[in-house]
Amino acid sequence: MDAIRSFVAIELSRSIQQQLETLIGKLKSPRTQAVRWVPTANIHLTIKFLGDVSPKNMDLLKNMLKAEVSQQHSFSLTIGGLGAFPTVKRPRVIWVRITAPPQLISLVHLVESETSKLGYANEDRPFSAHLTLGRVSQNATPEQVRQVAEALAGLTVGQLGTTEVREVILFKSELRPSGAEYAPLFKVPLRAAAP
Repeated sequence: MDAIRSFVAIELSRSIQQQLETLIGKLKSPRTQAVRWVPTANIHLTIKFLGDVSPKNMDLLKNMLKAEVSQQHSFSLTIGGLGAFPTVKRPRVIWVRITAPPQLISLVHLVESETSKLGYANEDRPFSAHLTLGRVSQNATPEQVRQVAEALAGLTVGQLGTTEVREVILFKSELRPSGAEYAPLFKVPLRAAAP
């Protein structure tokens, strides 16, 4: 069996997905034609990108998630506010902010620590809680990038809502000519929220 390209993530509620779909609809225009928009069904909060996971490591990974992550309490995420990496004036990745509660940061550190014990490299950059909406094409001209920046500057995005995090999912990612396709491999329920 071949290695499986995988990542650990949090799925969003249907209502948040609908809000994101509406937002992407507002952002799509001739000025943003250089942006490849992420299909709404593929938008999630990545906790840890693993890359290729061997079948042998897959069982170890599932056992670790079941043992460690299942001890964490469920929590809520608040979503809203538009931004871009590296900056809104020079956008490459367009995103929506997530207000990260302490439980999310603890969960990210736990998964990072446990996966490093299985040989997966730690992230170089600090965790940034965001949902990627689109990516500006690498072939975009400076004029196209400027137009995308103007479109972003012209839109204010307030709070889109909250989503309850009750489980963490290990996803498989298959790269296809039409784009990436994600399928859940393993779900780990979190404990009921602390009173």
